[in-house]
Amino acid sequence: MEIDGHTKLVGLIAHPAGHSQSPAMHNLAFAQAKINARFLAFDVTNSQLPAAIAAIRAFNMLGASVSMPYKQAVIPLLDHLDHTAELVGAVNTIVNHDGELTGYTTDGLGFVDALADDGVQLTGKTMTLAGVGGAGTPIAIQAALSGLKTLNVFNINDPSVKNAKQIVQIINDQTACHATFYPLEDRDQFQAAIATSDVYTDATGLGMGKLVDQSLVTDPTWFHTNMTVFDTVYAPSVTKLMTIAQQAGVAHVINGQGMLLNQGAAAFKLWTGQSMPLAPVKAAIF
Repeated sequence: MEIDGHTKLVGLIAHPAGHSQSPAMHNLAFAQAKINARFLAFDVTNSQLPAAIAAIRAFNMLGASVSMPYKQAVIPLLDHLDHTAELVGAVNTIVNHDGELTGYTTDGLGFVDALADDGVQLTGKTMTLAGVGGAGTPIAIQAALSGLKTLNVFNINDPSVKNAKQIVQIINDQTACHATFYPLEDRDQFQAAIATSDVYTDATGLGMGKLVDQSLVTDPTWFHTNMTVFDTVYAPSVTKLMTIAQQAGVAHVINGQGMLLNQGAAAFKLWTGQSMPLAPVKAAIF
């Protein structure tokens, strides 16, 4: 669809922004759905953030995606927060409703939908989660809101441990899920938790970049066949953790590609009211 006087704009607000796959994903989706809109990436410095948010209103944009390092910093600049975003304490999607800006988080939805795509439901299940940072926090909250019965949360003793403990408290106070915090340094407890879990999720970032040859679980016997192992890493498409899970004969071994795609699809629906055409987008992006 040609750009004309009615073309709507959506932007990515991040620093840096140039590496993002979001423009390719959303512009293809707009084209496939015949929606007259374009998605651009904006590299925004910290001092420019208030002006960038004001521009969403001024330019009557559909909204924006928000990435690192602004998922918390944008919150005071918005008019409203969705309940899940409020619990998570972070926003990755902004929707413009006639000049009123509402913040959402779709990362956790991306996780839950990626599991569902593989035939895995969380209702009444037990999950062990390693790492409660940018990815792990919305995963924990959304899983709890999606009917998870028990959540074992493991985090290393670094600055993120305070957030991990707070998220456990929020889940226990505001959802029906029972969550417990454990130090990731306690390997015996970690192994015992995985052994009794239906789902093991790694949200630590091990298995990618310089850590590509690393995994928290190195022994296939820690896993059982009737479970799901989910690695939030999407590049490489098969991580060290996934290889170990496959050696153990785990029923469902999933990477982060579906989570990335589905969180984008959830944002797309919030902006447009339409479902993202997933098949052509997935084929092009991955």
